[in-house]
Amino acid sequence: MATSKKTAGREVVSLDSLAQQKLDALPEPVTFELKGVEITLPPIKSLPFELQERVGNLDDIPAVLKDVLGADKVQEMYTAGFTFLHVELLAQEWEKRSGAQPGESPASADS
Repeated sequence: MATSKKTAGREVVSLDSLAQQKLDALPEPVTFELKGVEITLPPIKSLPFELQERVGNLDDIPAVLKDVLGADKVQEMYTAGFTFLHVELLAQEWEKRSGAQPGESPASADS
């Protein structure tokens, strides 16, 4: 749980234990299959903050996918003929299975 201590007139609350409990409670990574390509994605809330922020960047979807999945997996998606519709569906299902509410995550396809 959160612990606090007073240091020189100020209280410092440690959230380390509580944060770890919340991370431990997240769903397991999910593997999706689309057009013969398997794509394994972790819960959105488990992504590092900087990466999570970029997940919602719809201006450069290929770069975001490369950040999350790696360049080889994105090339496999290109080769399989993925369209924007496929990527949008993947994002929606990822959000749903990550335990996030619609619109709560930067990865929301509707945001």
